[in-house]
Amino acid sequence: MIIMALDDSIREMFAMIELEIRRLRHDRTEIYTRAVQPILWLGVFGTIMGRVNAIPTGGLPYIDYITPGVLLQSTIFVSVFYGLTIVWERETGILKRLLVAPTSIYATVIGRSVASGVRAVVQALIIFPVAILLGVKFIANPFYIAAAFLILFLVSGGFAAISILVASIMKTRERFMGLGQALIMPLFFASNALYPIDMMPSALQLFAVLNPLTYAVDAIRGLMISGELGNILVDVLAILVFDMVVFALASLSFRKILE
Repeated sequence: MIIMALDDSIREMFAMIELEIRRLRHDRTEIYTRAVQPILWLGVFGTIMGRVNAIPTGGLPYIDYITPGVLLQSTIFVSVFYGLTIVWERETGILKRLLVAPTSIYATVIGRSVASGVRAVVQALIIFPVAILLGVKFIANPFYIAAAFLILFLVSGGFAAISILVASIMKTRERFMGLGQALIMPLFFASNALYPIDMMPSALQLFAVLNPLTYAVDAIRGLMISGELGNILVDVLAILVFDMVVFALASLSFRKILE
């Protein structure tokens, strides 16, 4: 029974990945247009604030310091708004037909989250060479870079699961869009993406410690930029716990999407 369930999960996962790759091949416009904002973050905000030199970065150029957070923000935007597809499928009746197929709800959630993670990594791969052209100095270690992209993938999958959870609450695309924006930006600014946590007010520091983006940014910054990996095990553990919790919650709420 367990083997059959695992087999269903794997097949569902690869089916969703294949569908996502087909979408990317058919229409690349969205993936390129979504890259504009993070490139502006790096090219404009990163460059200007780097000249002001007002934020302590541990000796890193400011544009280097914020690059991991900007990469994460761009991939999370892709993942969170992946839930719009689910809302559309519910409105058109496609989702109801999918849910009567002989696959578990958990397999469906995992499959869609993995597919969203693939799209998010493609998004990051577009921004990565632009960051190099802007002067960002990445660590010349392909294993570290690959590990950083793996963390991007894991976090993006977790936020895709959150989008499924949100889609079960918000019944229309307009409401979903509003909640998606309200979710991403506070998490982004209440993390160490743009500035160290110790610069925040005390209440915000407490929130930052509970924020999964804080651990993701710390891990990716260490792997890609600074080489400081003293907290990498804690960071990865926090990300894995975050993923497991949101996958479970999304699986429990997925049935409600049809209500």
